[in-house]
Amino acid sequence: MTVIEANAPGKLFIAGEYAVVTPGHPSILVALDQFITVSLEEADTQGTIRSGQFGGMPIPWTRQEDQLVIDQRENPFIYITEAVKMTERYIKEQGIPLSFFHLSVKSELDNASGKKYGLGSSGAVTVATIKALLLFYHIEPDFELVYKLAALAHLSVKSNGSFGDIAASAYGGWIAYACFDREWVLEQMEAMAFSELLKTLWPKLMIKPLTPPANLRLLIGWTGSPASTTHLVDRVNDVREDIDDFYKTFLASSRDCVNGMIQAFEKGDMQLIQAGIRQNRNLLHQLTAHTGVVIETPALTQLCDLAEKNLGAAKSSGAGGGDCGIVIIDRQSGIIPLISEWEKVGIMNLPLHVYTNAKTAKAIEWKEA
Repeated sequence: MTVIEANAPGKLFIAGEYAVVTPGHPSILVALDQFITVSLEEADTQGTIRSGQFGGMPIPWTRQEDQLVIDQRENPFIYITEAVKMTERYIKEQGIPLSFFHLSVKSELDNASGKKYGLGSSGAVTVATIKALLLFYHIEPDFELVYKLAALAHLSVKSNGSFGDIAASAYGGWIAYACFDREWVLEQMEAMAFSELLKTLWPKLMIKPLTPPANLRLLIGWTGSPASTTHLVDRVNDVREDIDDFYKTFLASSRDCVNGMIQAFEKGDMQLIQAGIRQNRNLLHQLTAHTGVVIETPALTQLCDLAEKNLGAAKSSGAGGGDCGIVIIDRQSGIIPLISEWEKVGIMNLPLHVYTNAKTAKAIEWKEA
């Protein structure tokens, strides 16, 4: 039998964290050359889902009224099953009959002992599943279609994130990203045909490929301490009303900072990008001061301060609280001294590179009426 394979890269946030969960507020992300691969093989009357992350044991699934059904007591695959449901809803509207299949997942986004680097595995596995399913049903996995199906799958499990990890995994490379208006999308899911919603421009959504300056080098340091994005974002959300005046200022400052960085990418201005990284780090320090949520841990502070000492501009990546820090540095600067100093304090340099899709993606950019 023919086996269909599709993969999706991991990601890191470069700038705009926390503000990006508010619709229309920009961020910058990058896709990395570590992947989740999803394989599909046609089955007869019952399918299975298998992943090495959960012991490699196949978990069976069946259908009821054309919907994938898995015993919830046995389901560690919530993002996969929701990705299947959303994609097959689209498939059915194309008049294509549904099939059974065996689905397996392989991940490079954790280390050998299973520790997570914070590279966005839930977004990547959702994107890879959708791409594999579309290919299985002989539909071209268009960038925007894959992103929107994956975003809807995450909405269905009430994700509190920005879906930026999905955009990076779907599009690859460097991207500027702003989250769509969730309430509008949820309302339209009830009001319009599913296929029509997927074709419609979503308010506030921006996904714009960026070209980095030729002399820009990205370094990634891992602190060895994993963090929960969901938990940290929840904690900030819990106190937002109490710090309303500050948070409005934070959102406006983050928007100005990231928009300035996007313009710097467009101009190829390395120094302006570095200045934006430093400004964004300072904004996150202010957010910690007002919320009590520790974004830059002592290990991340060491990572950043050592990078600054070695001519790089550095900050935490994503929700912080552990995981990775990123450094933007000139390619002509020597990085061996920095990596050596990191090693002495227990910070691991992750030898990852930017993953760029072979196909060119069309930008999505919301313009206010």
